[in-house]
Amino acid sequence: MRKRPEIRAADGKLRGAWEEGVAVFRGVPFAEPPVGALRFAAPRPVRAWDGVREAVSYGPPPPQAAAFGMDALAEDAPDDWLTINVFSPEPSQGAGLPVMVWIQGGAYAIGMSSLPEYDGGRLAREGVVLVTFNYRVGVEGFAQLDGAPANRGLLDQVAALVWVRDNIRAFGGDPGRVTVFGQSAGGGSVAALLAMPGASGLFHRAVAQSVPGTFFTPALAADIATACAAELGLRPTVTDLSTVDPPVLSAAADVVTAKIGQWTGSWGQAAHRKIPFAPVVDGEVLPLTPWQALADGAGRDIRLIAGHVRDEQRLFTAIEGMATTARTALEVLAPGPDGARRYREGFPGASEEELYELVNSDWLFRMPSLHLAQAQTAGGGRAHVYELTWNGVLGACHGLDVPLVFGNPDRGQPAMLIGDDLLAEAEALSTRMRAAWTAFATHGDPGWPVYDPARRLVQLFGTRPVVTTYPEEVSRRIWQDHTFAALEPTATPS
Repeated sequence: MRKRPEIRAADGKLRGAWEEGVAVFRGVPFAEPPVGALRFAAPRPVRAWDGVREAVSYGPPPPQAAAFGMDALAEDAPDDWLTINVFSPEPSQGAGLPVMVWIQGGAYAIGMSSLPEYDGGRLAREGVVLVTFNYRVGVEGFAQLDGAPANRGLLDQVAALVWVRDNIRAFGGDPGRVTVFGQSAGGGSVAALLAMPGASGLFHRAVAQSVPGTFFTPALAADIATACAAELGLRPTVTDLSTVDPPVLSAAADVVTAKIGQWTGSWGQAAHRKIPFAPVVDGEVLPLTPWQALADGAGRDIRLIAGHVRDEQRLFTAIEGMATTARTALEVLAPGPDGARRYREGFPGASEEELYELVNSDWLFRMPSLHLAQAQTAGGGRAHVYELTWNGVLGACHGLDVPLVFGNPDRGQPAMLIGDDLLAEAEALSTRMRAAWTAFATHGDPGWPVYDPARRLVQLFGTRPVVTTYPEEVSRRIWQDHTFAALEPTATPS
């Protein structure tokens, strides 16, 4: 029997396990548990330990919103939420493998690294060291609270990247070749990290998948935090909330989310799309929106892939139905005073449901992702753009890219977007996408041309992948003059 892998990290020795030729170390703390006196604080460095620490089980998830039953997965979990996992094909000092650090999504309200779709074994077998980790979400990670730093979830991500810089060499990784990649809120987190001075130098390449355009002003974030605390008869302060059990606080936020529509007059688009949490452009942790920061040159030295799936909204419509009429969605989300008219003229044959899907897809994910690449190019950096067009059960819907990139099309909830009948096709496409992502992490070139404003060449991942001009031309033109500014209150709350 092969001896279990052991390495010496900066804080102590770790013993993992071999799984299909990959050394796996799970549940390694990268910061002290953010509870007690550290509740709502910036992450603190973990204390060293004596002896050999067993690293075979995932750490407990942070408190979760109730969506998709995620709160039940975190029920009665211990409080050491901030842990990291490493998958390495060659866990030896000096191996010098490229490193890929995954940031999971979940609307900044749910998410945990232990979900089966995020198993990093298959990507690691492509010749990279794959890292996943937990970060605080919901009220714990993103609520704007008096007495607490903003964007604690993002600060957790920076702390994880610091841990990677200081430790990954022992696992066979090269700290000078670190790629961050993430999808949905994870893609938004990647975008935020590109704009954060505190993350400077901690990664060298970035992949932002389905980037949400939702970033909040402190005023909007504070209004929403006030509503969450008010459900418990409290104020949005560390003093009031630090003794509230985390699941109780998460449940209060769920109540606000459920009735968020009553605040459309105050919270605008965030309430319209039921989005209570997002990174806050606070001027310190996050000085500017990612689009402004990249246009100003913040990511000039970091190579970027940005992209989206074709049918971003399809999954949400399947779950929720049409939350409003197409007319309302166009009036609220389409850019500029004539945005609704331009959608109807640009898509003359579209049904009301198709218009609803188009404007929601564009506002929340498609155009923010494209504009991120455009901002990177405008700021003197290099960006590659892709669109996933392959049809799963719900078309090319939100989240379909995750099992394809990880090589886990038959595992976890996203597997339902593929189904057994399409598994062979999905495996073939997954092979191509994994090769592109790992090639980018290895030498900075995913295999298709850089994006430029004149040719606008992008990689389409379909049944037959092809490089072509960005296909969502009508949407691109409608949104070409739009600025993705931080969302703010639209009126004074009553």
